[in-house]
Amino acid sequence: METRRLGKSGLSASVIGLGCWQLGGDFGQQGVDNRQNILNAADNAQIQFWDTADVYGNGQSEQSIGDWQQAHQQTRVIATKLGRNASLYPNTYNYDTMRASIEASLTRLRVSSLDLAQLHCIPPAYMAQDEVWQILEDFRTEGLIKHYGASVETIEQAQLCLDKPGLTSLQIIFNLFRQDAKQALLQQAANKDVGIIVRLPLASGLLSGKFSSNSQFSPSDHRNYNKDGALFNVGETFSGLPFDKALKLVNELKQIMPTSAPLAQLALRWILDHPQVTTVIAGASSAQQVIQNAAAADLPPLSNELHQALNDFYMQHVRQFVRGEI
Repeated sequence: METRRLGKSGLSASVIGLGCWQLGGDFGQQGVDNRQNILNAADNAQIQFWDTADVYGNGQSEQSIGDWQQAHQQTRVIATKLGRNASLYPNTYNYDTMRASIEASLTRLRVSSLDLAQLHCIPPAYMAQDEVWQILEDFRTEGLIKHYGASVETIEQAQLCLDKPGLTSLQIIFNLFRQDAKQALLQQAANKDVGIIVRLPLASGLLSGKFSSNSQFSPSDHRNYNKDGALFNVGETFSGLPFDKALKLVNELKQIMPTSAPLAQLALRWILDHPQVTTVIAGASSAQQVIQNAAAADLPPLSNELHQALNDFYMQHVRQFVRGEI
């Protein structure tokens, strides 16, 4: 598995990472039931960058990783996030509350220091201020965390963070149905030596090409309860596209893509073709999906002609239907 350097941190991350939202049950029960197989498969595939958050399953995702870590001693980078739990969100960001969140994550993950702590889509007004960043710097000095970054919802929010001198990484939405970052952000981040972690690379599973109008999602799955942005940013679910329209766009996309590999792998390869991207945190609800995602790293780069066709497809057919701020 190819690895890339995560910004100024110097951390080495596998280009295909593991997104662990599903281990908390927020995509239904399958990810919880398969958590041991998922983590074993990731380790076997040399996926050594795992990303979680304190609110995934109210700590269940972190706990699952911590339990696995205790039983296995292989080296990997564990990234987590803080800022969306009830003790902090939306307006209680101070040293004591943030430290309590960090300490709870340390306990669940069974580590003494976090490899990477990321602000988790906190309100932009707090991102723009220096206080939360100084607190993170204090935690780094104290040894609670080794590096810090931010997970954001929009390009504008990402740019608010770029001038923070200790920023190691930005976690962004970037996929074939959300391409704007390649013009507006990626090179800016590279110039600041800030690593890019891509989340939602398959647009909540749309780019697997396996959904249909008959697809059903459980009540606990955000693709059910947040499909129109009822509980959090609409862009976090299906990249902001209305589900019915997205299905039609996937069918159009299949006419452009080669048949040499599954659509999901080609969608991941498209992201990896951007050298400013450090790692793509692809979620998986089974060991088989982990293995399939990992295989994308072995595909050859897509041709320049295909990249141009995919850019044109996005600009002419997709972008106008994306809801919410990009």
